[in-house]
Amino acid sequence: MNHPTASTLRSLTIALALGLAAPLAFASPPSSGTAAPAKRASADIVDTAIAAGQFKTLAAALTAADLVDTLKGPGPFTVFAPTDAAFAALPPGTVANLLKPENKEQLVALLTYHVVPGQVPAAEVVTMDSATTVNGASVDIDAQDGKVTVDEANVVTPDVMASNGVIHVIDQVLIPR
Repeated sequence: MNHPTASTLRSLTIALALGLAAPLAFASPPSSGTAAPAKRASADIVDTAIAAGQFKTLAAALTAADLVDTLKGPGPFTVFAPTDAAFAALPPGTVANLLKPENKEQLVALLTYHVVPGQVPAAEVVTMDSATTVNGASVDIDAQDGKVTVDEANVVTPDVMASNGVIHVIDQVLIPR
């Protein structure tokens, strides 16, 4: 598995130490099938992901792609966020290759494939067959038997609220088609 650079980790640690990242609160959808009212979070998508502790590779990739400021912007955004384990499951060398400056365009395409414009909570995601991502391509969405997939990735934690959108945690890295 490839790890973020020492300077990236140092920046993330400083941000956490300065209190820029609020604690992560996971909200599971209620069993009644109705949507719970969304609580407005104080941290943006980037700081919320950093605080979770399971998105170090995603944070390093966002930094390498110069997308941090965008995802700290007003949004709103919906991010299907792959965990560190999801990135680790990619073929060996894939992440290191993507993080190289000469592959920035490919990295941006990959990362923006994980972002949908607007705030789309789980209650809406389950009614969709597809969604157009920021990179212009569509992801397939399937909701059956209480499980939601985006392309082939499982949504493992829905509705992680941020001040500028929502994160749905997924167990695989989405590959643009």
